[in-house]
Formats: sequence, structure tokens, C-alpha cells
Amino acid sequence: MVLNVDYNYLGSSGMKVSNICLGALTFGTTDGIKLHRPGQLDPTGAYQLLDRFAECGGNFIDTADVYTARQSETIVGNWLSSKERSRYVIATKVRFNNNLKDPTDVNAVGLSRKHIVAGLEKSLECLQTNYVDLYQAHCWDSGTPIKETLLTFNDLQRAGKIHHIGVSNFCGWQLQKTVDLANHIGMSSILTLQQQYSLMERNAEFEDFQVCQNEGVSILPWSPLKGGFLSGKFKRTEAPSTETRIGYAALDEENRSLEIQPGWSALQSRDDVWLLLDAMTKIAQNH
Repeated sequence: MVLNVDYNYLGSSGMKVSNICLGALTFGTTDGIKLHRPGQLDPTGAYQLLDRFAECGGNFIDTADVYTARQSETIVGNWLSSKERSRYVIATKVRFNNNLKDPTDVNAVGLSRKHIVAGLEKSLECLQTNYVDLYQAHCWDSGTPIKETLLTFNDLQRAGKIHHIGVSNFCGWQLQKTVDLANHIGMSSILTLQQQYSLMERNAEFEDFQVCQNEGVSILPWSPLKGGFLSGKFKRTEAPSTETRIGYAALDEENRSLEIQPGWSALQSRDDVWLLLDAMTKIAQNH
């Protein structure tokens, strides 16, 4: 069954993407060192999800080199290898350490020219393609001049290895500085900002999204259900299942704090989030 989906132009470009982007964070079951969080998909499960997404008209897939130590990129690449490449918009990211097996590799992290060039070559290999549609800086790097980062992106774009440039997890001033410098250099515009955004995480509205509106930057929300908390399956009086990401993090909130913020103990004590869930439940029941 094929469903009709809406398509939007991405940022100020002429490239159209489906109004839902399939995030591939959960593709792959290990990061090469330890088992990953609950809900991760093995290749078979990931292929089924990708097939269904494409069947519904989805054409926009987002991954990152750091997701499960490149297993995510590899799974997407294996799936993509049997498809018509031009039909899909593939996005990936660079910034974090993608060589977890060798923490002494000091240049395997950051937004330096050295790391970006090496990172992209490996991403292209894993994705089994000769170009990436959207290449994103995964997070700000205070150790590398943003000019070095942008000039590297520009060179890769001119070489045809990336088509468009985006950023992720930048605060307002970082995004504005990046946009202004890109314009000053005369390179292509920053196309997208991928930012955590949900009914529980709205800080980006105060500054980040205002920059996006003024500069024509598209917003790609990540964690729209706040790690599953806004799915409606959690009850305040019941401990979350350890098969969920929230329950998994609750077993060791100090060391798993990055899995979900805030942790279950904080969520359970906050009246505002449960009032929000009650309101969402009422809306859902009426639709």
C-alpha cells in the first residue's frame, strides 16, 4: 500500500524532502564496546522499517557516523545499494569520536579539516554512495575555528561529495555566526538546524528558531517524543519498563544521564509534565 505524503523544500534549496524524516539512531545493536540501549534494531528490523518508510513515500533518511559506531550508516548503505539512489535524500553528521576502540586517536573527533575529510570518506564508504545530500556538523566545536570547518565543507561541496550543509545542536549565537561567516565567504547557505524539540523541550523557540526564521534555515526536530516519554505509555505511579529507554536509564541515572534528560526520578516528581500528558491524552482521544 502506497500512501501520499507531503513534500517540502529543504531550507532555501530546490531539493524536496518528505515531511517526515526517518532517523536511524536505533539502527544497529552495539557500539562495538558494549550493548546499546533497548529498542535498537538489527539489520533485518531496520530494513523492514526502511522499506515501509519508502512504501509510504518517505525519501529523507538521517543518520550519523557516531550512531552505533557506524553500524547505522552501514545498514542504511546496504539498504540503499539496491535502490535508485537519486530518489532518496541521505543526511549524515560529523563531529564526535567515531573511533571508540582507540581513544588515543586524538584527531578522530571535532570539526577540523583532518577529521571532516577522513570522516566523510568513511561515511561514503559505509553508505555505499559517492555523495551525501546533507552533511551536518553534529555539534559546535570550540577547539576548531568555524572558518576552518566551513571552508572544508565548501571544498567538499565543490568536489561534489556533499550537496548541502547543515548543523545540529547549535545555540542561537553559534548558528548566527556560522550563517554570517558562510555568507561572508560566499559559500552555499547553511540549510538546516537539527535541534531537540518537543512539547517538553521548547528552549530553542527563544533564540535558535528566530535565527532560522530570519535566515531561511529549515528546522529538523530530533526526539519529538522526548525519548518516548510523550508516547503516552508511561504512568506516574508505575516504574517504567526496563525494555524502554527511560526505564533503562532509570536503572543507572548517573551514568546513563544522556539517554534521557531529565531522568525518571525527576520526571516522576514534576507536576507540569503529567498535566501535559493528560492534556495530550484528551486530545488524542478526540481524534
